[in-house]
Amino acid sequence: MTNTSSLTIGIVAGEVSGDALGGDFMQKMNALHPNIRWVGVGGRSMAAQGLSSVIDMGRLSVMGLAEVMMHLPDLLKAKKQIITAFKTHQIDLFIGIDAPDFNLRIGKILKPQGVFCVQYVSPSIWAWREGRIHHIKAATDLVLCLFPFELGVYQKYAHPAVCVGHPLLNKLHAHQDSPKVRLENFIHQYHNHHHSVTSLTKASHIICLMAGSRTSEIRAMLPLLLTSAQNIHQQIPTVQFVLPVVSAEHARLVHEILHTHHANLVNCVHILDDHNRSQKQNQPAISHACMTISDVVLLASGTATLECLLLERPMVVVYQVNPLTFMIAKRLVKIPYVSLPNILAKQYLGHPIVPELLQSDATAEKVSTKALGIIHHPNKQTKQLSNISAWLRSQSHQNSAKAVLDHYFMSTKKSYDTHHITKAYE
Repeated sequence: MTNTSSLTIGIVAGEVSGDALGGDFMQKMNALHPNIRWVGVGGRSMAAQGLSSVIDMGRLSVMGLAEVMMHLPDLLKAKKQIITAFKTHQIDLFIGIDAPDFNLRIGKILKPQGVFCVQYVSPSIWAWREGRIHHIKAATDLVLCLFPFELGVYQKYAHPAVCVGHPLLNKLHAHQDSPKVRLENFIHQYHNHHHSVTSLTKASHIICLMAGSRTSEIRAMLPLLLTSAQNIHQQIPTVQFVLPVVSAEHARLVHEILHTHHANLVNCVHILDDHNRSQKQNQPAISHACMTISDVVLLASGTATLECLLLERPMVVVYQVNPLTFMIAKRLVKIPYVSLPNILAKQYLGHPIVPELLQSDATAEKVSTKALGIIHHPNKQTKQLSNISAWLRSQSHQNSAKAVLDHYFMSTKKSYDTHHITKAYE
């Protein structure tokens, strides 16, 4: 193990949303501790904070029970490679970012070896399979929860857990500018790389399409969203669409699907990728910018629904997974909603606020009908999103990095310069 003057931390994120969480967490840790070595798995955000990658993050970006079974041999190989690297580097702490099915298995191996193990993002034991708490206790020393309603189950089973809130709470806020000003700012920021955005000034309405951050999600969900867009365009010919993607590779895939199946929409669907943002760190992610200028967002369930909530933009949530995956999940899950806005709204208001169209209900006709309804009556959902956002912010206070360091040094009884921690936040 390393001495108390330095820390070696193993950290694993398996997808884009986890990379964003990991990058934010690493930045906070680097500000608090002067000498950290990072090793593990992540993407661009984590690499920017000093991560030395063991394997490509894409190997872990597998979703759904049936899909995981197909990729199981490589996932097992990846786990072995990661654990070997952690042993080589003699890590002090392991931080698993989301992906609990993968990361908790790593934690269960490392914790008995004396590595302090943290799961950042609680598994959804409040929603299904509460018995997993025993696996979590065996694999972790601390769980960092994103939402206040998650703490109850850990208190019930006397396992250390802290609600640190989602990092997006500090980064995303609803814009108070008029729609015209928001659009002008958007065009000013992006027209050098995406010249077609200037034509958005001619749109009567702007709709954001978001199929997901994984290639498999794009292939599964984008055709449905584009058919829905076509239905809306038939009703409102002056509507235009923005479609943000996370990489040039995804942009090529989206272009291929658009030109092959919906060539008539080519002139009104603007595909915007984020690969130029690294040169402009103060510029918002293209997905957030696209949400901000949109009258409604049509999106796959996931972290993007929280982003949409915090930006207070009306949305319609759609999702389809492998039928076997859905059938098994439906039997196990004990809550009726899949999107974070509805889960939070149920806690705070007692009822959902966002349309959810899942599996057989996710048809182009139903999606477009819901979207048109929001376009014609936008204020109701916007006000409810604002109320939920304000409540969520009021419930989230603790700093994720400080929580980890406090619990780590308390658990290991190692000394640390607490003045450095205090000074970093003065």
